[in-house]
Amino acid sequence: MAPPLQASTKASDFQLSRSPLNERILSSMSRRSVAAHPWHDLEIGPAAPKIFNCVVEITRGSKVKYELDKKTGLIKVDRVLYSSVVYPHNYGFIPRTLCEDNDPMDVLVIMQEPVIPGCFLRAKAIGLMPMIDQGEKDDKIIAVCADDPEYKHYNDIKELPPHRLAEIRRFFEDYKKNENKEVAVNDFLPASSAYEAIQHSMDLYANYIVESLRR
Repeated sequence: MAPPLQASTKASDFQLSRSPLNERILSSMSRRSVAAHPWHDLEIGPAAPKIFNCVVEITRGSKVKYELDKKTGLIKVDRVLYSSVVYPHNYGFIPRTLCEDNDPMDVLVIMQEPVIPGCFLRAKAIGLMPMIDQGEKDDKIIAVCADDPEYKHYNDIKELPPHRLAEIRRFFEDYKKNENKEVAVNDFLPASSAYEAIQHSMDLYANYIVESLRR
């Protein structure tokens, strides 16, 4: 009796020399025993780029700069801010997006309550804050929590009180000053610009996966 047919290729056959990001993406697709990675395994959501899932790294009111450890998927402490400021709103990233700096898209989420680092929520983009951090583009999506009854009705950044925008701008202009790092914040852009930026980052992420699989 002939032995049963086996698949012509195995996951191990694909273990070529790749970047750490690509290795993690492929392992999450083929090895289900691997712990979920919030950047690659969490879906962005069917309503993106307008409404999307986002992972919170930093709690509103925190002076601790938490960030995603891209290798493990855990939230790590990067540093304590050098300036006497705290994050004005919950801050995190959008899964399955990729920007020119090889990080996921950043998002600041306006809502009533602080939430714990590592959780995810549904957010609605209302604007874009163009930012230059030490000479490099580092734009931020401004969003509201799509499930917060006080903020979910906002659709565009122009609907926010001017003082709220001034607070956001001032935080990002000041939070690295005592580290002698220069940050420049340009004029806030409308929701349509945020949609375009998110879609672009989604396309970059998708293209990266496709190109990696071809290697």
